[in-house]
Amino acid sequence: MKQLLILSGKGGTGKTTVAGAFIHLSQAKAYADCDVDAPNLHLISNWRQPPRRTDYIGMPKAKIDPALCVGCGRCLEYCRFDAIIGEPSFQIDHFSCEGCGVCSAVCPEGAVSMKPAKAGELALYRNDNSVFSTAKLSMGSGTSGKLVTEVKKRMASAAGDAEFAVIDGSPGIGCPVIASISGADMVLIVAEPSLSGLSDMERILKTAERFQTKTAVCVNKYDANPAKAEEIRKFCHLKNIPFAGMIPFDPEAVRAVNSGKSIAEAECPSASAVREIYKNTMALLFMGGGTA
Repeated sequence: MKQLLILSGKGGTGKTTVAGAFIHLSQAKAYADCDVDAPNLHLISNWRQPPRRTDYIGMPKAKIDPALCVGCGRCLEYCRFDAIIGEPSFQIDHFSCEGCGVCSAVCPEGAVSMKPAKAGELALYRNDNSVFSTAKLSMGSGTSGKLVTEVKKRMASAAGDAEFAVIDGSPGIGCPVIASISGADMVLIVAEPSLSGLSDMERILKTAERFQTKTAVCVNKYDANPAKAEEIRKFCHLKNIPFAGMIPFDPEAVRAVNSGKSIAEAECPSASAVREIYKNTMALLFMGGGTA
């Protein structure tokens, strides 16, 4: 199964908007939202039936047994995350606990144990035609990269013989992005026409290069700063990075997304532009062709 991952250097560039358009245009049988900190692809996916939800168990958290605790304070002394509260009746602040296990190791009475803790929730939407995998990380929880990996595994397992999948990734270059790139056949970067947009794009390109993953670039809302958009295009040409196209700012696109639809379903300039970008991207992904 070919996996197309759509990324951006920061939030708000239009990454999910482009992903939703690609899902509509390709009639993808498998897709996933790997932005587990703030998933929103489901808002334009039009699923009628509820998903199958599963708790995601992350790193274990400490728990103090008050019947065994003698209030010696060794856990408080050794905790480097300020997760021990309530002296002298010690308790664990689960938002601060990193699950390192030091408190359990130093407790002379064996009053502290490490317990499995829910760190998020997985959701799998499925019908006879397609599958959509997503998840939401609990506030303050870590292991986002592991949760992303689980989202992708569930998509692949449920996709059957699907030949193509669209993955909406996280902004930036952190753990969830690294987990998303692993196994992807190609990354499409949605850049914004600004100085920071160019810098953010370069960071993702360097990250994808580490994985030897094929990349392409498009610019969203290019007419907000045509000069910077052209600079991004020239940068891609200079570095021999395929440039898939530019999308204009379009109030019709905003209205389409606000009504829960893909911009590809509208008849407007942004829809025409995203169709051209889709065509160029598919040529790169399946045939190795494209524009520079």
